[in-house]
Amino acid sequence: MFAQRRNRNMLEAGFTTLSLIYHITANNLRKGQRNAVVGLLMTVAQALVMIAGFYLMYIIMGVRKSPIRGDFIVYIMTGIFMFMAHTQAIGAVAGAGSPTNQMMKHGPMNTAVMMAGAALAALYRQTFSSIVVLVAYNYLVQPIHIDRPLACYGMLLMAWFAGCCIGLIFLAFRPWWPQGAQVLTSFYQRMNMIFSGKMFVANTLPVYLLHAFAWNPLFHIIDQTRGFAFINYSPRNSSLAYPIYCIVALLMIGLMAEYVSRKSVSISTLAGR
Repeated sequence: MFAQRRNRNMLEAGFTTLSLIYHITANNLRKGQRNAVVGLLMTVAQALVMIAGFYLMYIIMGVRKSPIRGDFIVYIMTGIFMFMAHTQAIGAVAGAGSPTNQMMKHGPMNTAVMMAGAALAALYRQTFSSIVVLVAYNYLVQPIHIDRPLACYGMLLMAWFAGCCIGLIFLAFRPWWPQGAQVLTSFYQRMNMIFSGKMFVANTLPVYLLHAFAWNPLFHIIDQTRGFAFINYSPRNSSLAYPIYCIVALLMIGLMAEYVSRKSVSISTLAGR
């Protein structure tokens, strides 16, 4: 019982890592609620509340139909689902286990497993809530038509992975200034409420307003998603290549920053706090 388990080859090590990621993902899914099903239903309820809130806001503003020829609710969903996948991935990865976490004292554990488990839990929640909301709207309200559903889900994965890369940068910054990293994470998530462009159509924005949104990769992802969802919409003021380049750059910066933090931080770093 006191023998230390060792992997005999790379294949066994790979299966051990995948098993750890699976258990960390399941733990993250059950961590907020005692019942995992209740936790998933709360994610669905959160998506429904945001969709209803934006629908009422549009009604109050006098906008009663979609700026794109098609279903108004689908237009709202394309922005809400991408925004939620992005922000939830940021919060999940930024709040994953730090190098001084007690779980890191166990031999097989490492920060990559903790980050992967947190990110996959966020992706699972958002995928589940998106499918449930779409199916419920299709069968209970009115049938919907999405021109390229697989491409739309690919954009959801891109929004999620971009959030993971940004959350990795905040995670690397957290050991040096925990309160500041938490404030910056919340500030970036709230800022995306406006600068993600989920309330606007990029093709209708004037040039002087387009520059205020074009820096954000989520803005391009949402606009490209609407191009895949609606057959009558062709994005002209956004690019599919820009968020890919941003993801690669952010991933490299996050990996280097996390490596430096992991090698430099110790338990005594947080002792003064």
